[in-house]
Amino acid sequence: MLRFRNLASGSTGNATVVEGRSGTRTTRLLVDCGLGIRQLEQRLKLAGLAATDIGAVFITHEHSDHIGCVQAFAVRNRIPVWMSHGTHAALGAPDFDGLLQVAHDMAPIDFGGFEARPFTVPHDAREPLQLRCSDGAVHLGLLTDLGHATAHVLEQLQGCHALMLESNHDPELLALSRYPDFLKRRVGGRYGHLANAAAAEVAAAVQHAGLRRVVAAHLSERNNRPDLARATLSAALAATAAQIDIADPLTGTDWFEV
Repeated sequence: MLRFRNLASGSTGNATVVEGRSGTRTTRLLVDCGLGIRQLEQRLKLAGLAATDIGAVFITHEHSDHIGCVQAFAVRNRIPVWMSHGTHAALGAPDFDGLLQVAHDMAPIDFGGFEARPFTVPHDAREPLQLRCSDGAVHLGLLTDLGHATAHVLEQLQGCHALMLESNHDPELLALSRYPDFLKRRVGGRYGHLANAAAAEVAAAVQHAGLRRVVAAHLSERNNRPDLARATLSAALAATAAQIDIADPLTGTDWFEV
């Protein structure tokens, strides 16, 4: 069995737990760690978990809203940390006290209860990776922080039964925002973040009869609204029974079974 729960999503911090169960064994992966350590422990507690329940951490890229307290959290609790060589280098090659593991594009990682396959995405980071997780029966795609979906990205999301998908901004709201022009160009550019319509195009490109849930994630607090993201994705997936949920920056989501 595979399930997931977002703990936080957005520019103020990102963290998601993926849990796999095989027989009596349960494995939990924390994807990104972009919160303060007290905040993270509180969010884990709300999810019914403690730091000691986390078996590994995977960092998608070096931006602060994804890194947060990862070094202190991992070293304190002796938890392995996976990230690309580029991400580690971009962070200044910090010492993880022997806990660092290097992830590579398309090199599967066996976490025991499930397998995670990292894949590269176009984003303004050194070597960003996103994930496809599977227990062999069902598949979960985690895709945030990218400016556009390449053929490689779309290929990795084919056949997923659940998606956590960036739906960052509405272009009109972004254009009217108080963001400086350079930041508007960055967010809306090909190495920035997915707009609602772009997210909908991704969802439509990978939809199939088994796609049961889509969670819109990494919504901009200033340049988007949950109703806009949900409506755009719902329209794109009208031919499927996929349920659309929103990852809240403060409360995340409930547990969802894949």
